Amino acid sequence: MSDHLRERAMDGPARRAAILALLEGADGPVSASALARHCGVSRQIVVGDIALLRAGGVPVTATPRGYVLPRAEGLLRTLACRHSAEDLERELDIMVDNGCTVVDVSVEHPIYGQLTGQLHLSSRYDVGEFVRRVGEPGAQPLSLLTGGVHLHTLRCPDEAAFQRVRDALARAGLLVEE
Repeated sequence: MSDHLRERAMDGPARRAAILALLEGADGPVSASALARHCGVSRQIVVGDIALLRAGGVPVTATPRGYVLPRAEGLLRTLACRHSAEDLERELDIMVDNGCTVVDVSVEHPIYGQLTGQLHLSSRYDVGEFVRRVGEPGAQPLSLLTGGVHLHTLRCPDEAAFQRVRDALARAGLLVEE
């Protein structure tokens, strides 16, 4: 590897996050070679990273011209929430039960700035699996870093679904009111 590429090389998780960000922001297919150049690694490393992203549930599709992510329909909206660890599942169930997908969770950390975790939860099954993983040793939700305050990005089929989520979270005392 040339010195130029070595200087730009990233570790695996950072590289996969960069690949995902590039695919999310692309207007069309992105070739493995272009991703490799951007990340400072070989094309074969990118192919392996794509396999790991897929294994993690990211629906990356290979086309003759490169990799793409499916374009999801609906509205993207953000909500500020606050709750204890005990209310995590209830909060997420409210979101998916009202027809929305929980795209991610973000917190504002005083040292590291914004930290975001990709969730892509669309059903109670997805929520249950996530909550199970959070319960494993050494795993904690990001919201514990900020006293329970966090943001969720939701993909909703329409404005009515988003309003149902807002209303249900407010009734449950989980919404940070503006």
